[in-house]
Amino acid sequence: MIIDCHGHYTTAPKPLQTFRDQQLAAASDSAALAALAGPGISDDQIRESLEGAQLKLARARGIDLTLFSPRASAMGHHLGNEATSLRWTQACNDLIARVVDLYPQRFVGVCQLPQSTDVAPERSVAELRRCVQELGFVGCNLNPDPSGGHWRSPPLTDRSWYPIYEAMVELDVPAMVHVSASCNPSFHATGAHYINADTTAFMQLVQGDLFRDFPRLRLIIPHGGGAVPYHWGRYRGLAQDMARPPLTTHVMKNVFFDTCVYHQPGIDLLLKVIPTENVLFGSEMVGAVRGVDPQTGFYFDDTRRYIAASALGEEDRAKVFEGNARRVFPRLDKRLKQLAKEAR
Repeated sequence: MIIDCHGHYTTAPKPLQTFRDQQLAAASDSAALAALAGPGISDDQIRESLEGAQLKLARARGIDLTLFSPRASAMGHHLGNEATSLRWTQACNDLIARVVDLYPQRFVGVCQLPQSTDVAPERSVAELRRCVQELGFVGCNLNPDPSGGHWRSPPLTDRSWYPIYEAMVELDVPAMVHVSASCNPSFHATGAHYINADTTAFMQLVQGDLFRDFPRLRLIIPHGGGAVPYHWGRYRGLAQDMARPPLTTHVMKNVFFDTCVYHQPGIDLLLKVIPTENVLFGSEMVGAVRGVDPQTGFYFDDTRRYIAASALGEEDRAKVFEGNARRVFPRLDKRLKQLAKEAR
């Protein structure tokens, strides 16, 4: 089986964005906001939005299952206020749940959190619990910078984040550390802000002692870990200079990278530097990079090709494609075992 750990509903039907626009326009009017109807989206609209996009590509590329979450760039935690963020998040997560209900063999839910600028992270715990315990989601996306490129939140190792981590450990779900859109013109969203955030999150974890307090906490840093694999010696050296333990014991028992790296040399570097046990297959298809690479004739985000062409042996390839995801997402493993049992 090939499990894509990094999928977003980037092709959601237009009524979702219409609802968002109306919601933000009414953000300062609590009565108007409360009276606003949710997005009216039919099952047929959901099917149409997926059959010609994510599902079509997954079938063509041999991807069996996708961990699916709301569109990351649209989380928009820097927009509106706490009330608008909560309702927007609930609408997005409910839509993901409907996708999973329609395609239980193809998608598993990962939730957005209702984070908001300058709002305590613990305020997101209730929605995490709802998504895991009621909707059957297996993980969440955690934004380390709800301010949208201005980095007004404390580091991920700060105790203000601990209520979310406590809930994650209790529920046995990991988080993908994933920012949303950038409102800072200095940082292009997917070309700079995303990669900056991945790299920044890793360095915060190196500097702190988060996993001493949460030895069972699991975090996925997407987009191949940002700059980390390319500068692995720098981070090893910095950890040593700061009298931190070796990275292998300090962070890499709890931190994982995906394979959303869109060229063969990048994937080869990732797999050579980072232990196989810490790499999960991901493509983020119909995401940041959607075109065809003129040098290869294939889509940039067809990451399965890069794994297949890598030097990994069969056993390690199976870990990247399936085994590691099932280990990092225990609720996913349980779900797959239940589906297999029902299919007998």
